[in-house]
Amino acid sequence: MKSFSIMASEVNGVLQAARKAHLDGNDRHVMVDGRFLRVPYPFPSPGDWRDCPIYFMLIDRFNNPDKPPKSRWDGIYDYRQGGTLKGVQSKLGYIADLGMKAIWLSPVLKNARPDAWAWNYHGYGTQDFMAVDERLGTEKDLEDLVAEAHARGLFIILDIVLNHTARVFDYVRDGAVLAAFKDSGLIEASLGSEPAVQWMNGLGFPQPDWLNRLPDPAGLSADDAVYPVELQDHLFFRRRGEKVTDEPGPDGFVKGDFGAMRQLVVEYDAGDAAQQNLRERLGPRPVLNILIRAFAYLMARFDLDGYRVDTAKYVHPQMIQTFGNSMREFALSIGKRNFFTFGEIYDDEKTIAAFVGRNGSETEGFGIDAALDFPLHFKLPKTVKAVSDFGVEELRRIFEDRKAIEQELISSHGEAGRYFVSFLDNHDKTERFGHPATPPQQVVMGIALMFALQGIPSLYYGTEQGLEGAKDDQGRPQLDCFESVREALWGKPNAFDQDAFFYQEIRKIASVRAGCAPLRYGRLYFRQVSGNGMDFGYPKGAGGVIAFSRILFEQEVVVVANTHPRQAFNGFALVDADIHRTPTGHRILYSNFGRQDMAHTRNEHVQFWDGHRFQGGGQCAMLPVVLAPMEVQILC
Repeated sequence: MKSFSIMASEVNGVLQAARKAHLDGNDRHVMVDGRFLRVPYPFPSPGDWRDCPIYFMLIDRFNNPDKPPKSRWDGIYDYRQGGTLKGVQSKLGYIADLGMKAIWLSPVLKNARPDAWAWNYHGYGTQDFMAVDERLGTEKDLEDLVAEAHARGLFIILDIVLNHTARVFDYVRDGAVLAAFKDSGLIEASLGSEPAVQWMNGLGFPQPDWLNRLPDPAGLSADDAVYPVELQDHLFFRRRGEKVTDEPGPDGFVKGDFGAMRQLVVEYDAGDAAQQNLRERLGPRPVLNILIRAFAYLMARFDLDGYRVDTAKYVHPQMIQTFGNSMREFALSIGKRNFFTFGEIYDDEKTIAAFVGRNGSETEGFGIDAALDFPLHFKLPKTVKAVSDFGVEELRRIFEDRKAIEQELISSHGEAGRYFVSFLDNHDKTERFGHPATPPQQVVMGIALMFALQGIPSLYYGTEQGLEGAKDDQGRPQLDCFESVREALWGKPNAFDQDAFFYQEIRKIASVRAGCAPLRYGRLYFRQVSGNGMDFGYPKGAGGVIAFSRILFEQEVVVVANTHPRQAFNGFALVDADIHRTPTGHRILYSNFGRQDMAHTRNEHVQFWDGHRFQGGGQCAMLPVVLAPMEVQILC
């Protein structure tokens, strides 16, 4: 039951100790594979997060070396399977050998206590913002995990929530006690019209005598209500019922509870007299200040390297900006010069831009560093799978739009990759990218393109072992809920096989990216292609060819992929005419068909077409390309 008022000695002590350790140049001795390694403490940030492919896992579904999963590993199960922090630590070498450089952990903070509640395993219903959930492990377990990760050259990103807590109270409305309700009128109502609340006790029931106000914290258990104690005020919660839309309102964010998880008033401002009194006593934005202090404490306490901010779209962009700036500034004070913050903003490019980087600044300052690349996610998987109405031209449009939005904000559009974390699937989908109907080569093509396009690639746990999603007792795919993509990986026979097909292919792709600077930092140009070496145009339609270049200074890497599942492609792709003024050779660095050929550019006079419209002609450099159906190649 931790409290961190402004003078709280424990919190201040942790923050000051981290600053002193940085100034003193401290290090730790960490045991790895039977030998001690010296590791700087606090651990310094990477120079550029584009160097760091991310491995994302749900801790409860990843590994437990001591126990099997509680239910069938690949069945639908919406309770805790039993994964632990020690289970993660035991597989750090496995993740590092895969070529990943960072691990994004699902939330580790204590969730609401009743295990009888479904869906309390994922970690997004925080009940205590300063305690590790004992069902995942101890604080020492988290310390050990982070220390060994750092010793292996891995960074740790923790998933956090600013928007909401767990179901820490129920509503009292029209004489009834309600876990959730929807009311569009109340969502838009002025402050002061919210219903009363009954706080939850540690057994998972609303306590009738805890109406709005809680008793003195000394009379509460660690499982009651919400912690730290500074949050134990009903006025710090929106109390408007469940959100009625996912579209940001005029204020730029979405109001309302996230299901039964209670929305905090991160945007807290003066309202009625009670709120004004609180504001005068605690300062402006007291909820945000509490959260900032909590997550600075956690950063220092566990030596974390980044935060992924859940449901960021449901918090005012300026509050996200303030939080990002605060984390950045505190991290700098302890020697973390590039602490990473990225948000879940499930929306289009324009909405994302309001939260990220200089786009996100309403006043002076800077938003969070990056966002999950939902625009790319909406198109890349279906384009790779040649789904009708998802032509290959859709990828080009994404990045052309991005260039236009950011043209006044970055020195080179190669910088755009800093602002996006790309992904093919994750825990919030009801279907894995590699579901049973997806051919293996198609899966690998999607992964290779994600690693080669601009952005920081994020791989969902189990992809490297060919997880296909949950199945019923007859082995049929189950695609109707989030648990469809949340298998208990360690229950799979030979679950961490480093000779598995997907593990080996991902390892090769990650190695190519690590050894090829243009794939991490380069400018991006989609290329015109030709079947005859004379008539060129941008590929269009489902099943077409994807062709693009990544250019950094005088080096060009060419990426080509044939998304057609049955037809080969034998033709040409344009390359940079200046870099290739004289013919040059390109070696295939990676092919999901194992090709290791060389291709040589040539210079010819060609014609350009947009459909049947002639666009002109000129002298150009081109690269011959031979692709089997569903083949991707990276050439340099």
